Amino acid sequence: QVQLVESGGGLVQPGGSLRLSCTGSGSISSLNSMGWYRQAPGKERELVARIRSTGYTNPADFLDSVKGRFTISRDKNMVFLQMNSLKPEDTAVYYCHLQIYRTNMPSNDYWGQGTQVTVSS
Repeated sequence: QVQLVESGGGLVQPGGSLRLSCTGSGSISSLNSMGWYRQAPGKERELVARIRSTGYTNPADFLDSVKGRFTISRDKNMVFLQMNSLKPEDTAVYYCHLQIYRTNMPSNDYWGQGTQVTVSS
């Protein structure tokens, strides 16, 4: 059974920084991507950033509005989201996501429980 445990959310002033962490445990194939989605009240969940396991030509993707402010990194089955220059519009529940690729079959998707990020003065 795969589990994702997140930490690092909280309240921060505009312009501040936060670092989110997510640790995956269980049976996790080496072919995967790990990343972060977010969902603000009344809005759909959106991809913030993801990073693929080694060997992929394009290792990372970012939401346009966070490029240059957020960075993503990973260490085996841990993924980190460093968020700098935070804006009020970054306020949302952030969810860790793991996608395990399977040959000729749909991928397996797993989610963390979510962590609240609030950017406010």
